[in-house]
Amino acid sequence: MSNPIPRYGYSPSYADNSGMPTRRLPLLLAAVLALAVPVAPAAAGTDAARVVEEIRLDERTLDLRIDSPALGRVESVRLLLPAGWSAEAARTWPVLYLLHGADADYRAWTEHTDVAAATAGADAIIVLPEGGRCGNYSDWWNQGRHGPPAWETFHLTEVRGLLERHYRAGPERAVAGLSMGGFGALSYAARRPGMFRAAASYSGAVHTLIDRPRWPDGPDVIKLMRLACAGIDWRDLWGDPRIPAQREIWQRRNPYDLAAKLRDTRLYISSGNGETGPLRPPGSGTFEAVAERVVHDMGRALVGRLTELGVPVTTHFYDGGHTWPYWQRELRRSLPMLLRAIGG
Repeated sequence: MSNPIPRYGYSPSYADNSGMPTRRLPLLLAAVLALAVPVAPAAAGTDAARVVEEIRLDERTLDLRIDSPALGRVESVRLLLPAGWSAEAARTWPVLYLLHGADADYRAWTEHTDVAAATAGADAIIVLPEGGRCGNYSDWWNQGRHGPPAWETFHLTEVRGLLERHYRAGPERAVAGLSMGGFGALSYAARRPGMFRAAASYSGAVHTLIDRPRWPDGPDVIKLMRLACAGIDWRDLWGDPRIPAQREIWQRRNPYDLAAKLRDTRLYISSGNGETGPLRPPGSGTFEAVAERVVHDMGRALVGRLTELGVPVTTHFYDGGHTWPYWQRELRRSLPMLLRAIGG
């Protein structure tokens, strides 16, 4: 007999003064509304991940808690479901994965943008997976020991497998992300040719080995993840790029070095230039400007490489910084292309 998944009902969203939903429904409400249902048996090997809890926040929003061997812990994935969706439906739905940035979590897109409204009419499942505050959408090298955290395996094997087996996700996929998630979107699409029909990067770190005349360069950006995750050794991610054998690990994940593998993927790449733009939010300043200049140079470099290779790409470079109002706008600009690519 398999263990039950607790399933929770929903109530109207709580909101702060900005109108954004709060991070979590009260635990007491969840406990009152709990209803046990059978869980599907876990498969063997890398498919051994299993859903241990479902939390229904509203008629479209379903949070999954997944026991992940790849991560060695339980992590979350948020789904925005299309009209008419049912886990028992005969049909499947296309899937758009939306990846968050550093020092954030799976709730970031729904807390800081109008992604729910923007996708309300989409005939697709929108998947917002946990990516770690500094997970970098990679299976970590861990000084050659490998093992957890293996974020790529979590997303592209465990989560994808669970959604396709039990939540009516189909094989038509697109992926998009911001900042660290922009790296993840293009790295995943390049490392798994054919898995994603379209990919979009908003202010993404898409050339992690870029050599800029001014600090920071590409490797410096990775080193700075210690600001989000105190106590980590940045070399655990891909090693030290100054060592040739370890530099190859970086290259095997760097969208710039993998550009040729993006040939059959519809692409959208955008970023600001760090200058003051029309959507600058109160409180943004030097960090947002410097960060955006770096990813702007990365994006320009990747677009140049794609052009050399004859790989089509849609671009949007603009005045602006490393902030949410621009990422919301870029999601809306690229969403029609992403959904057309998957028939959503």
